Amino acid sequence: MAAPMSRSSWFTSVSRKVGRFLFHSVFIAQAAAGANNMESERPTKLEFAVQMTCESCADKVRAALEGKPGVKSVSIDVGKEEVLVESALTSVEVQALIESTGRRAVLKGIGGSEQDLGTAVAMMGGVGNIQGVVRFLQLSEERCLIDGTIDGLEPGPHGLHVHTLGDLTLDCLSCGEHFNPFGRQHGGPGDTERHVGDLGNIVAGPDGRASFRLEDRQLKVWDVIGRSLVVDAGEDDLGRGNHPLSKQTGNSGERLACGIIARSAGLFQNPKQICACDGVTLWEERDRPIAGKGRSKVAAETPAAHL
Repeated sequence: MAAPMSRSSWFTSVSRKVGRFLFHSVFIAQAAAGANNMESERPTKLEFAVQMTCESCADKVRAALEGKPGVKSVSIDVGKEEVLVESALTSVEVQALIESTGRRAVLKGIGGSEQDLGTAVAMMGGVGNIQGVVRFLQLSEERCLIDGTIDGLEPGPHGLHVHTLGDLTLDCLSCGEHFNPFGRQHGGPGDTERHVGDLGNIVAGPDGRASFRLEDRQLKVWDVIGRSLVVDAGEDDLGRGNHPLSKQTGNSGERLACGIIARSAGLFQNPKQICACDGVTLWEERDRPIAGKGRSKVAAETPAAHL
């Protein structure tokens, strides 16, 4: 039979448990703060191509957008089939509002209220059905907006990082380490001590979709074009965990999906209606894979365009 615990031993045991609980609580609070520092409510301008043939179409699109929380202004040109929305919502959320009218919408450009300093895009693909699009907009010297949607993820948080290399020869394994030009330890997006590529966590809902709109003060579009963006299987502990990998990678697990960060069009810089490389029109693109098998037109009667 075990000897009864002394009062001092009991007090020590309880103190340790309370200490562990408090440490865990502080860790969770710090992690949440690091993630929340990234969320952006600054409005940006989104340029959509929308299938419209008459003013009645425009009225329905306008009614779907105006007055909605997060939508600041709406401008519609039926002749150009163009809708310009200034909003603090993600591009996918705005697109969903437009398409609630039964019309198809394609995002053609993104910009800020001032002169933009660069835009880029990463087409994400990976394990299973994981795919998505993430856009980068340099709003100013100090602020980079990151707008993205990734589908096919397990519900819950996933680490998001810019990696050094734009090399997909071995899928995400050849993307190199986190982009870390100053040789710092891993951290959260709101930390001074962090890799430039540390973007914290995105959260996938029950449907496997992570839709996010983040703002970062260390990332610069001109520094990351040609590198890669990677989403991981697990949650990034923001460098605050006890695991040996915490200060290196955030212990966020294997790399699930990735894409090369490429230069992209800003507002009114993308006049194309047909892709010259595969003949896919602006509207057909929505029904085809981002890349690979099934992307190009195969019908002999539909010649590829050369624009």
